[in-house]
Amino acid sequence: MNFLRYSLCAALALTLGAAQAQKKSKAAATPAPPPMLDLSKPEDAMKANRKITSSLKDNESCYYYWQGNVFSRVPGEKDRLLFTYIAMNTRASSTVTDPEKGYGWRHVSREILLYQDPKTGEILKTWKNPWTGQDIDVIHIANDPVNGRGPSFAMGNDGKTPFKLSGFEKDGYWFQLNEVPLFYTNPLGGEYQDEIGGTYQAMEIFQTMTPMSELLDATKDKTENSLIAWSRVSKWLPWFKMGDKVGQMIFTGIGKKVKSFDDYPEALKNEIKANYPVYVSAPPTDDTRPNETSWTYYKKITAEKKKK
Repeated sequence: MNFLRYSLCAALALTLGAAQAQKKSKAAATPAPPPMLDLSKPEDAMKANRKITSSLKDNESCYYYWQGNVFSRVPGEKDRLLFTYIAMNTRASSTVTDPEKGYGWRHVSREILLYQDPKTGEILKTWKNPWTGQDIDVIHIANDPVNGRGPSFAMGNDGKTPFKLSGFEKDGYWFQLNEVPLFYTNPLGGEYQDEIGGTYQAMEIFQTMTPMSELLDATKDKTENSLIAWSRVSKWLPWFKMGDKVGQMIFTGIGKKVKSFDDYPEALKNEIKANYPVYVSAPPTDDTRPNETSWTYYKKITAEKKKK
């Protein structure tokens, strides 16, 4: 009996020991969860915002792609689909710190939007204006640079206002909405726009959806699967040569952050390599040039043509 009792106790001890060893082995094999950003902390919230926009790595070029449609809207007339388009933005950022404002970063970028024939998808060189009947040269959007106005800081530009990441979390995604009403002196207008009109007015609407797993993971320098939507309501593009004809343009589009320049569609890559090679990467983060818009770009292109 003693021998049997001893044998049973020994077997039980071995079994328990093996089970504990197996638990320890499984625990060792299971990786520890990554450190997470805390969006309630201003510095972490600022880093999360930077991860969506670009990367926590200074000067690393990051890439967004989107595509969509361009409509006209004229009172009393059915809306027209004028173009489809493919577009990109390449951007980078660099860290800026301040003893009072805390952690911060500066953002730089440049962007291209190429107008296409809605039926064939061909990138357009000329276009027949359906209102004037005139064949005109198409001037694609090629804005370089499109930079942030200045560094953004965890404690605000006053050093007192904690940064809060705009948006909300739902079902594993962080949703952001940014509406930008634009109202400024038109660079193609004269000195009396306040008196006789001509001021540029538009609105751009940006929507971003980012997986929380990528956003909060402190070991990841950037998000890789941020989804975007973009809309713009504006006046006629200057190269339409529409004068004071009443009407608006409506741009719509959707897209995402991509891993590299190579992830763009072939048509977009080929056009950039052939005609806009500088857009393969972002501007330097110490870029101090004034920002380009469709209107300033048109003015520059027109001036260059007149010189020839």
